[in-house]
Amino acid sequence: MKPDGGVHDQAGALAGIVPSVNLAAEPGRMDFYERASRHNLAPLWRVLHGLVTDQPAPRCVAAMWRYEEIRPYLMEACRLISAEEAERRVLVLENPGLPGESRITQSLFAGLQIILPGEIAPAHKHTASALRFIVEGRNAYTAVAGERTMMEAGDFVITPSMTWHDHGNEGDAPMVWLDGLDMHIVNLMCASFREGYPGKSHPLDRPEGAAAAEAGHNLLPVDQEYGSQTTPIFNYPYRRTREALDALARFRPADAWHAYKMKYINPVNGGWAMPTMSTWMQLIPAGYATAPYRSTDSAVFAVVEGRGSSRIGAQSFDWGPRDIFVAPSWVAHEHAAASDAVIFIYSDRVVQEKLDFWREDKPGA
Repeated sequence: MKPDGGVHDQAGALAGIVPSVNLAAEPGRMDFYERASRHNLAPLWRVLHGLVTDQPAPRCVAAMWRYEEIRPYLMEACRLISAEEAERRVLVLENPGLPGESRITQSLFAGLQIILPGEIAPAHKHTASALRFIVEGRNAYTAVAGERTMMEAGDFVITPSMTWHDHGNEGDAPMVWLDGLDMHIVNLMCASFREGYPGKSHPLDRPEGAAAAEAGHNLLPVDQEYGSQTTPIFNYPYRRTREALDALARFRPADAWHAYKMKYINPVNGGWAMPTMSTWMQLIPAGYATAPYRSTDSAVFAVVEGRGSSRIGAQSFDWGPRDIFVAPSWVAHEHAAASDAVIFIYSDRVVQEKLDFWREDKPGA
């Protein structure tokens, strides 16, 4: 049976058919199925178990992208196409289980974007929210809703839904960051809009650091209202994140499953920093190994510091700085650090929590 409810592929039909259905009687029902299909009707009992699975069955698979292997392709892309022509010069990290779909997990996008000195990625806005996790470089900026912020390696930068944004490199070396977007969630709901700005850059009408001054010190302006679900802080500098992890590690023992893992929050409400993508930074001390853990959100991991290895299901990966890997939904994963390791993580957990179907499993808890 075809996934869309057709009845011509019998092998596919048997894969999802309800076990109580009498398979011997199915040939006699084919005429009924064919006639019903002409009225855009299809028998649920032939596909039910493929639609409502006993447990998560992700097409996303465990995979890793080694930065030392990827970077030459980024540089070659710079010779082939300009940032202006491409609009966003990005190499998509395609999950091997989802070829040609521009997905790193079933719900999220990931790509590596590169901007050379002097280049500007033109301003635009879109419904999809985006995160930028800086991989290498300095003296480049992103401008969001009229405010610019300079970016350094390890910084977590946010572009909220439908905000004008452009990027530029004022340094003397390439700038590379990991783009994470929720476009596949947006497209599932058929809610995507996009608009290009007439000029390369959107005008700046707020001084650099304004957002951090308003909301980055555990204080908020008493008369200011925040209507967005996205944090008003759009750059979480790595130096402060690293200090927070180190401070946490000094006074409490490492968690068995996460070591030291802290989530980025919206200071207005204490929730996740973004409404559709959960984000964390994790510190795993040298010599520490986490216990196996699994959850229903597929997660993307970007190594900032250190070296180690991860076992994801039946596969093992050795990783180092700037490498990126992914753990699929409901597949157990565990990490071991050879040296102090810091890893940035994002997933769709926040969406699953809002819809009341997020689940985790901590064996031995």
